[in-house]
Amino acid sequence: MQTPPPPYYAVIFTSQRTAVDEGYGDTAERMVALAAEQPGYLGVQSARGADGLGITVSYWRSLEDIAAWRKHAEHTDARNDGRARWYRHYETRITKVERAYAWEAGSEQAPAEAFRPD
Repeated sequence: MQTPPPPYYAVIFTSQRTAVDEGYGDTAERMVALAAEQPGYLGVQSARGADGLGITVSYWRSLEDIAAWRKHAEHTDARNDGRARWYRHYETRITKVERAYAWEAGSEQAPAEAFRPD
């Protein structure tokens, strides 16, 4: 996933699932598709372990865009369903990304060289 140059914001959602699975996959897919239609949305990355621990990071242009997504009616309904059925626990963290860099095998540049503090 390619994000624009910083600064931008990341919403880090960590969750521990319950054993209930009915409707979760469809709702999760719908939320990703719906988020992608929102102003300021930049992308998402997600992973879930066999133990049910999941991490989803969504990227946004501004705090106002994040607040608007949080208030979206369908997102609110999904959040309420998650609390009632799918999640044992979750945490949400919002952070501003000031710097970002990547490294790929076979590239000539080492990761440490890509990061230069101001």
